[in-house]
Amino acid sequence: MEKLGLTKENWEQFIEWIWNFVPGLISAILILFIGMWVIRIFSKGLRKFFQKKDYDETLENFLYEIINIGLKILLLILVITQLGVQTSSLVAILGAAGLAVGLALQGSLANFAGGVLILFFKPFKIGDFIEAQGISGTVKEISIFTTKLTTFGNQLAIIPNGKLSNDNIVNYSSEGIRRDKIDIGISYDSNILEAKQILLDLINGQELVMQEPTPEVIVTELGDSAVTLQLRYWASNDDFWAIHFYTIEEAKKKLEAGGISLPFPQRDVHLYSKEMS
Repeated sequence: MEKLGLTKENWEQFIEWIWNFVPGLISAILILFIGMWVIRIFSKGLRKFFQKKDYDETLENFLYEIINIGLKILLLILVITQLGVQTSSLVAILGAAGLAVGLALQGSLANFAGGVLILFFKPFKIGDFIEAQGISGTVKEISIFTTKLTTFGNQLAIIPNGKLSNDNIVNYSSEGIRRDKIDIGISYDSNILEAKQILLDLINGQELVMQEPTPEVIVTELGDSAVTLQLRYWASNDDFWAIHFYTIEEAKKKLEAGGISLPFPQRDVHLYSKEMS
């Protein structure tokens, strides 16, 4: 009987706990759904606000993600509090969980810090063509933890911000103009002055090539089978590759038409026979 009485008492306590807990549970669920709806509406309004103000796109994306995550964390705390968890206990739990998560996700925290550094120092922005971590591409997106590049072959490259902010970055778009250098080998029998003039006429005849600084052709190497000429000129980033590939093709045509020989690597093999005695 004592056993039955204890079981009955426990059951009554359980029923009482359920009746006390259900209203808080229902309130927490309502707060969760209403809160997510409010956050979604607020996020859309925030996007429109950024678009109207025309802020830097990198800053817009970073602030949007920070605010969005922050609001969801606040909503989660509000929902847990509604379930009856004391605020002091919740703070202690979050502190312990934060420490554990921080130790487990050191790499992610480093990526977050890297994202902040990229946002603050702005070594590049969306739309810039950069080279980093052995990858070259156009910056498509800068988020809290990673940076996305679209490569020359239209692949998507994702680089962690931690590594990106602590290594060398080459930004090809920051200055607006670039200098190209094209190496062309001619034979030792060819006239160097004539070859240099042909190349200068070729590059100066292109309207998209900048005339200041002045294009030039110099001798950079006396190789084993060729004299290396280097054609140097400046062009805008938008026109750079079009000029580069056109110049390589036309240089071969113009030099050959002008009687300039373009050698290729070759090796002479001499055979010696030894008379048998």
